[in-house]
Amino acid sequence: MEKRYFGTDGIRGRVGSHPITPEFMLKLGWAVGMAFKRQGQCRVLIGKDTRISGYMFESALEAGLSAAGAQVQLLGPMPTPAIAYLTRTFQADAGIVISASHNPYYDNGIKFFSVTGSKLPDSLELEIERLVDAPMDVVDSADLGKVARVEDASGRYIEYCKSSVPTSTSFKEFKIVVDCANGATYKVAPNVFRELGAEVALIGVQPDGMNINAGVGSTDLKALSEAVRKDGAHMGIAFDGDGDRVLMVDENGEEVDGDELLYIMALDLHQRSQLGGGVVGTLMTNLGLELAMKEQGIPFVRAKVGDRYVMAELRERGWILGGESSGHMVCLHHTSTGDGIIAALQVLKALQRSGQSLAEARRGMYKCPQKLINVRYSPSQDSLLDNPELQAAVQQAEQRMGDSGRVLLRLSGTEPLIRVMVEGADGAQVEKEAGTLADKVRSLFGAS
Repeated sequence: MEKRYFGTDGIRGRVGSHPITPEFMLKLGWAVGMAFKRQGQCRVLIGKDTRISGYMFESALEAGLSAAGAQVQLLGPMPTPAIAYLTRTFQADAGIVISASHNPYYDNGIKFFSVTGSKLPDSLELEIERLVDAPMDVVDSADLGKVARVEDASGRYIEYCKSSVPTSTSFKEFKIVVDCANGATYKVAPNVFRELGAEVALIGVQPDGMNINAGVGSTDLKALSEAVRKDGAHMGIAFDGDGDRVLMVDENGEEVDGDELLYIMALDLHQRSQLGGGVVGTLMTNLGLELAMKEQGIPFVRAKVGDRYVMAELRERGWILGGESSGHMVCLHHTSTGDGIIAALQVLKALQRSGQSLAEARRGMYKCPQKLINVRYSPSQDSLLDNPELQAAVQQAEQRMGDSGRVLLRLSGTEPLIRVMVEGADGAQVEKEAGTLADKVRSLFGAS
């Protein structure tokens, strides 16, 4: 069955537009409570990022869950991976994250985790959708769910992050600028790095409900790059609004993306005979990472775009390391989902072991020129990528690129965007072909 509400990363959209409304969230909370209650008693954790609408949706979900008889524990502003971890360690039936990740403040969304700290299976998401569309009733007053706040959630997660590196670890030789995107990591991330000895400067740690991801964080590295150069720091670390992504800048202020971070971690694990298999990337992963893995004798496979697909591929193969260019890093030997802080710690430890700077470590991987252009379209349009005129344009671009490049068009799972990606050996040709295809997409489907 096709899902009506769930996308590749939960339910997401503009606040005030269906389904991101208080009414829907009330019903969604009830549906989640009913779906999990059928397996016995139901206890649900709720966390959120810093966007202003989180308070409204937290209350609506809380009311719906209580109406279904579910017990609720509130975590407050916490990174998405922290909620996955706490759901697992509290042995709660489900964890709910109120966040639109890297999106602007006027968007919001809902993500779910199971008792294992992993995303919900499709069958359970479909059951929740079925219940959302069913009549809502309320349990007897004596059976209504109670709500409590978890007071030590941040401390628990900080210690968990620190446990992902050896207990003797000290990063006192590193001067780091940390950019928390005015989002969910603004409290915990600075403490993690400071408690491990690093000298830490901060940006993006003054959330006001509306400045999340605004000119800071992993979606906009300009401020971080300037801060690293100005402070003479060894590197900068940028998280997105909910903390499941991480990107870096090196000591020269140059961006280090998810593919390069994945390369650094994979090489470190491989050299210590702890990789235990290969590496999973996505259709968007730069060809340079694939070639670098081949050179090291490390198996490499591509999954569909989305951390849940990376995770599924890792679990199927019994591997531990995968990620996306955007900064979703999955380290299954430490955590059950993508975790920006834990991934950053693994990169720092790899640099410490190798004695290299971040700029030196990234040079081991040559990145093929790649151009990604996002084109916004009207959400009412269907079957966009099957359009014959667009398919013909893609085939023509592929013929011109030959064996020296590749073309990929896909729909975003979280926003009404068509992502146009071209990659190849010739940077000028890559730019030209990407621009031509993006123009074609705009002429056919571009939002007014």
